[in-house]
Amino acid sequence: MSEMKDSLGGGEHALELEEQVEKRHGDIYINLYEKNKKREWVEDPEDKTKKIEKPAAFAKLHEYEDFFYIKYMYVDPEYREKGIGSKFLHPKIKRFLDAQTGTKKLGLRFSERSYDHAEPEIAADLGWKKLSSRPWYMYVPEGASMPDEERVMQMILTAAPEYEEYLVRSGARGVTLIDTIVGTALLVLVFVGITAAFQLSVDVVTNNKARAGAIALANERIEYIRSLPYDSVGTTGGVPAGTIVQTEAVELNGISYTRRTIILYRDDPKDGTGAGDTNANTADYKAAKTEVSWVPRQGGLRKISLTTRVSPIGIEQAVPGGTLALSILNAGAAPVPDAQVFIQNNSTFPTIQMTLFSDANGNVTVIGAPASAGYRIVVSKSGYSTAQTYDSSAENTNPTPGHLTVALNQTTSFPFSIDVISIKNVRTFSPVESSTTTDPLNDSSSIADIANVEIVGGSAKLVGPAPHSTPGHLRSTAIAPTYLQAWRMFNWSDVKPAQTNILHRLYSGDGSQLIPDEMVPGNSLGFSMPPIDISLVSTTTYPSLALHATLGTADENTTPELLMWEVSYDEGPIPLPNITFGLKGAKTIGNGPGGLVYKYSTTTLATGATAGVGVGNLEYDTYTTTVDSATGYDIASSCEPQPESLPPNTYQETKLILVPHTTNSLLVDVRANNALVPNATVRLYRSPGYNITETADYCGQAFFEGLGVGTQGGGNPYSIEVSAPGYATFNAADVNVSGTSRLSVVLN
Repeated sequence: MSEMKDSLGGGEHALELEEQVEKRHGDIYINLYEKNKKREWVEDPEDKTKKIEKPAAFAKLHEYEDFFYIKYMYVDPEYREKGIGSKFLHPKIKRFLDAQTGTKKLGLRFSERSYDHAEPEIAADLGWKKLSSRPWYMYVPEGASMPDEERVMQMILTAAPEYEEYLVRSGARGVTLIDTIVGTALLVLVFVGITAAFQLSVDVVTNNKARAGAIALANERIEYIRSLPYDSVGTTGGVPAGTIVQTEAVELNGISYTRRTIILYRDDPKDGTGAGDTNANTADYKAAKTEVSWVPRQGGLRKISLTTRVSPIGIEQAVPGGTLALSILNAGAAPVPDAQVFIQNNSTFPTIQMTLFSDANGNVTVIGAPASAGYRIVVSKSGYSTAQTYDSSAENTNPTPGHLTVALNQTTSFPFSIDVISIKNVRTFSPVESSTTTDPLNDSSSIADIANVEIVGGSAKLVGPAPHSTPGHLRSTAIAPTYLQAWRMFNWSDVKPAQTNILHRLYSGDGSQLIPDEMVPGNSLGFSMPPIDISLVSTTTYPSLALHATLGTADENTTPELLMWEVSYDEGPIPLPNITFGLKGAKTIGNGPGGLVYKYSTTTLATGATAGVGVGNLEYDTYTTTVDSATGYDIASSCEPQPESLPPNTYQETKLILVPHTTNSLLVDVRANNALVPNATVRLYRSPGYNITETADYCGQAFFEGLGVGTQGGGNPYSIEVSAPGYATFNAADVNVSGTSRLSVVLN
């Protein structure tokens, strides 16, 4: 073996051995790529008795333009024992790679690492960079970029899926980070599933235990009811009366339950119902229901119920009293099921205090109610408004509805209306006002861009002393009103001696866009004479503007001067915080010495620091929002003219425009086809000496302030004339003005 190693130093003998290796093994291994076009089994070099599957897809890689070739290399163990390793193929691969440098393509070679022979470093001495990834070696020619390993591996796996399968089957593939993550994720899923299943089983067992306890408690109460004489079947404070508690807390097996018992007379339809009952006795039997509820460990509310029927022995017994029949309806007159109905009467003996729930038809019927006045009823449901009967008081001497009266052998029917509650958000603002941004050009603090122009002594002019051979320009910083409503005018003041000129243009706030001529005609050419109407400029597209001026002169000894710039615009409405206001519904609950008593009325609401407040738990009604003169403000406009209808289950926004209070004022809203008419012309006049014309705002309202008193009864009322394009002119005399007044005008 030592002689063999000594002879490998180079020369003819080394080449001869190389040729022997290539002759014996090259056709099978070096060029396996050429022969293995199809998937096939070849002889295992380590164990001649076995066949192994070789990846035929290696051949596909040469079709990619990024790769020039692929080699599968292996040195027989017989030669390794003699000290002849892969280095005998080293010169051949060197020559091969060297021949490819002209193409500047990537080189890729595969070497099966499962065999324990040394891999030659064949690339470094030829100026190639090497990127190793598992059994792949990628070679990059000088001047080419190092390939992205992820991209290369993706191409390998795409082209040679059989190889990946082979590695998995043969165990040659190692465990990657992805394998670890996927495996861990699968374990997590398994254990999460096991945990969830265990938790579910615990919940099922616990709930079954709780349910069994509830059934036992309900059954206990039902059996007790069945053991009582017919006349004793009743509840404390109920109709019929008895000794059974209506609602009680019960502890059983460590679980807290609520047991509720309802016992009522029922009218059997077999002998007719109500007035059609053949024996005029509607209390045919007693229906008992026991409901047991509890809160399970996972939250929510569970309940079970048992019912029974208790009939008198022999014929029906007449029950002294009458029938209380209540119907619970919503705003659309549809029944409301499961509404809670509280019934109380302290003038009966025994006193009555019971809670029932409306059925699927929204009805609650109490047969055998003792004949008496003073039945107090309160109807409620979670998320709904409340309806009730009312006591008589000093403020409400005639309540509507008052407490109900049940007469002997009579039916007292009464409807109650409830529905889903709503929210009203009230916001307060100061009105839209004209504003102006002016730059007197005392300094450059409002200048965003300037070239060959200097600002000195309150004017902008061409830089330095004469001669002025180069024109100059300047552009303002962005004019961006926070509550911009509309652009109005562009104005300036300048001095232009003979043969000088200044051209003005408008740009977007950042100076990147010239405002198109469609919005400001002539803007692209520039303006030399003010003012310029800019009311057509879209506030949405251009919420900010920049002013631009170009200064030039044909007389090098003279310079024009810009003295002032300004832009006018409408700004508002601007939030006005901390305004106290009143809110009153139209529904009444009676009247008294002070007049009507309203179900909802308050004067103590306030918009707070944010200039807005949400008023919740409002039932459907028609509401009027007012601002007391003590606040120092009057409502000058409201895009939701008062009063305003609030439907059930609604979020409604009310926007109030406020102005300083005057003793007498008139707010006019203009409508047509059930809609407000903006920009209508409203003229208010009277003799002598008052004739004012206002334009209705975008909410279709015009406000007249600082008026004198004028009424039909007191004399000298006002007249009004309202017009709008497409509508007939409205005229009316005898318009009353006294204090804070309102008038609604409808155009045809």
